[in-house]
Amino acid sequence: MARYIGAKTKIARKFGEPIFGPDKSFERKNYPPGQHGNSKKHGKKSEYAIQLKEKQKAKYTYGILEKQFRNLFEKAQRKSGITGEILLQLCESRLDNVVYRMGIAPTRSAARQLVSHRHITVNGNVLNIPSYILNEGEVVGVREKSKSLDVIVNSISNNRSVYDWMTWNDEKKEGTFVKVPERIQIPEKINEQFIVELYSK
Repeated sequence: MARYIGAKTKIARKFGEPIFGPDKSFERKNYPPGQHGNSKKHGKKSEYAIQLKEKQKAKYTYGILEKQFRNLFEKAQRKSGITGEILLQLCESRLDNVVYRMGIAPTRSAARQLVSHRHITVNGNVLNIPSYILNEGEVVGVREKSKSLDVIVNSISNNRSVYDWMTWNDEKKEGTFVKVPERIQIPEKINEQFIVELYSK
């Protein structure tokens, strides 16, 4: 599956926050990249530029390329409710994101790799589709043969995150996607309304 494999710190500096996770390089240079990155003399951005930047930020945060992201937006549009909120809820319900949120993997890209390499199960069956949208009540776990993998063991032991919309059983190395999170519960600093406005043009 195609994915972004470029310089992550440079992208994080562009958005002004470590969207790919803890980043020591970003902490040292938390200003925009480029020759004039530290200069405060930047012209006023157009409405389109602001909307585009927010869409790119969401795509990089969740590790989703344009075609998939557009498909998620169109799916969100077909549902009843606030389109922007539903879009983020769909992103949060992706299998790779839930694996990351549960602490099975240290980053979303690592979670995507674990899923693709068949280390993750859903309701007891191996599922290697990172973009799979989980339904409420589905159980995500680590495949029996993979429970001793260093990346999984280390990630779980270092995980301190707790989310109201999922549970985790450390003994079984599995968790339940209890419900789709409300917008206020999603910690990502994304202005989804800008994305809706951009796609609605």
